[in-house]
Amino acid sequence: MSAHVAEIWRHPIKSHGREELARILLSEGRTIPWDRRWAVAHEMAQLDLDTPQWAACTNFSRGAKAPKLQAISAQVNLRSGKVTLSHPKLKDLTIDPDDEGDANALIQWVMPISPGNRALPSRVVRVPKRGMTDTDYPSISLINTASHAQVCAQMGRDVSHLRWRANLVLDGLPPWAERDWIGRKIRVGLAEIEVRENIVRCLATTASTKTGERDADTLAALNNGWGHQDFGVYGVITKTGDLRQGDSIEVLS
Repeated sequence: MSAHVAEIWRHPIKSHGREELARILLSEGRTIPWDRRWAVAHEMAQLDLDTPQWAACTNFSRGAKAPKLQAISAQVNLRSGKVTLSHPKLKDLTIDPDDEGDANALIQWVMPISPGNRALPSRVVRVPKRGMTDTDYPSISLINTASHAQVCAQMGRDVSHLRWRANLVLDGLPPWAERDWIGRKIRVGLAEIEVRENIVRCLATTASTKTGERDADTLAALNNGWGHQDFGVYGVITKTGDLRQGDSIEVLS
């Protein structure tokens, strides 16, 4: 099969679960709908709650500091606005993160899988009209399955590509082809994306998405094999359009 979008993912609560989608409408200048819609700020976060705005990832609970978060999966009910979270060591939780009581329930739910020697989760935050991406612009992240296979070969073992927490999983490409797209545009389905930069990876990717335990040194594999810690690319949606799993990829310029 030619180059195509194999999987589409969103992460409704930053670092707290992933959800696979069969199709989605990508909108110019926006993140994937409901991607990183909320984030869990920790007790040491420097945030102005009176004027919610984008903030750096260091203000939030995330897999780099709390690896067990990597094992959370999520499911959104668009009608109710509620999110159901699942973790192998916890009872499922269904919440509306915009509800103060439900937000507090989320904080209590995640406490048992939060390291006691790190800043603990404190409150749920949301920025109107954009997701709390790791970039200071509304981005979409893309990874290449062939590049992932090379990282696995470097480690001498297979691990899930879900460790990279991508929005779009691309298949049918040569390894590392995505790195040549920086500054170029691609078409995915009916939408277009301008590829902006490589993604520098952190310790979150060393943790299993099944158990939340750190069990694979993805960062050493990248450094030893290619001399950097980049994997995947960030892009910006430049043309609104529908996207489905299996849609083709075309490099435009």
